Amino acid sequence: MGFENTFSAIADPVRREILSVLKNGKLSAGEISSHFDMTGAAISYHLNILKKADLISESRYKNFIYYELNTTVLDEIILWIEDLKEKSNDGMENKAVQKIRKEHC
Repeated sequence: MGFENTFSAIADPVRREILSVLKNGKLSAGEISSHFDMTGAAISYHLNILKKADLISESRYKNFIYYELNTTVLDEIILWIEDLKEKSNDGMENKAVQKIRKEHC
């Protein structure tokens, strides 16, 4: 899947929250659902989109399906963003990076 699927998946606040819940480790769909006020079917829908975007993976153990964060896709995004932030050929930093540095210093 490409970045467009990844960005589309993380555009939804519920899916971003699911990713945040999973940053602490593997959870079942029921455990994930306990963090939200929505139906199991709605959670399943969001999990399916995250899975198609390769942001999460699933594994089965007995009667349960466990979901966990797939950080390889996130690593690719971070590398792409870092590449965008690199200094230009003449050694000048990107204007956006300069602005952020000024605001935080």
